[in-house]
Amino acid sequence: MLSRIADSLFWLNRYMERTQSILRVVRSHYIISLDNDSIGSTTWRPILEIFTQLSDSEIAQIEKKPDAVLKKILTESNNTNSIKTIVARARENARGVQNHITKELWEAVNSMYHLTNKPHLNQKLSGPEALEVVDQLMQQSVLYAGIADITMPRGIGWDFMKLGKYLERSMETVVITDKQCQLFEYDMQQERDLTQWRFLLMSLAGYEVYLKTYRTFKHNNDILHQMLLNEDYPHSVIFSLTRISRYLRDVIKDNESNEKLALMRTFGRLYSKVKYMDPERLGVMDSQAFFKELRNELLVFHNQLEKVFFSY
Repeated sequence: MLSRIADSLFWLNRYMERTQSILRVVRSHYIISLDNDSIGSTTWRPILEIFTQLSDSEIAQIEKKPDAVLKKILTESNNTNSIKTIVARARENARGVQNHITKELWEAVNSMYHLTNKPHLNQKLSGPEALEVVDQLMQQSVLYAGIADITMPRGIGWDFMKLGKYLERSMETVVITDKQCQLFEYDMQQERDLTQWRFLLMSLAGYEVYLKTYRTFKHNNDILHQMLLNEDYPHSVIFSLTRISRYLRDVIKDNESNEKLALMRTFGRLYSKVKYMDPERLGVMDSQAFFKELRNELLVFHNQLEKVFFSY
């Protein structure tokens, strides 16, 4: 019974974190695409490659049609990673643990669900109200996060919610940063202008943080540092891994079985890989190989976490 509750809370928070991440990426790209002075192509292909499973030919058909892309990513029922689908999954998880979450949190998830199912949403996404729709969804997503923080009791359920949140956030940071580097053909030694990094920074709520924190013009190295190693930046990989370390210790402290200790060792190797990186090497490392390895290690940790705690 405890495994089922923990599983549902883990995935509830993970789905809602994913929702907020997708909305931030979509909103950032939409705003940049309206800027005629923006550097680089405004095609939606990178976003479609991240958040859909469309073939190259299917992406080619809609990549320059913002309304079609928004419908695919926000309201398309057939897209397993659309906002509508993800929120529906979150709601099902919340429904299954209603006795273990607050009334306010259930209402926040339920409101988000009904917002994604409004009958005229697609019509608005095809017109000038598209950004307004994205903003409404974003506000509801942020409201959920705030309500969870101020109403949920701290305990084992909260620990699993946080594990879901920060595992999802670390994965999203890796995937989105890797996609930006891919667009640069992983050539980090060719210094890029800050405007070319703007999409990544905006997508991960890091633009203002970057301007206030970094003073050099070595944007490639500094931005990779912010995304990976800046311990004060809430969307950096090290920030998320540090939180995972804390909540993972909490959920095993009363039962340190061999399986759970093995899970801690797996996570320890992952954590050390990032924490003890040489900051001076960020701009010259093989970023393609690094992000692939980091993503795979996060998936291995996730699979082991599910096996240890959610096998029922």
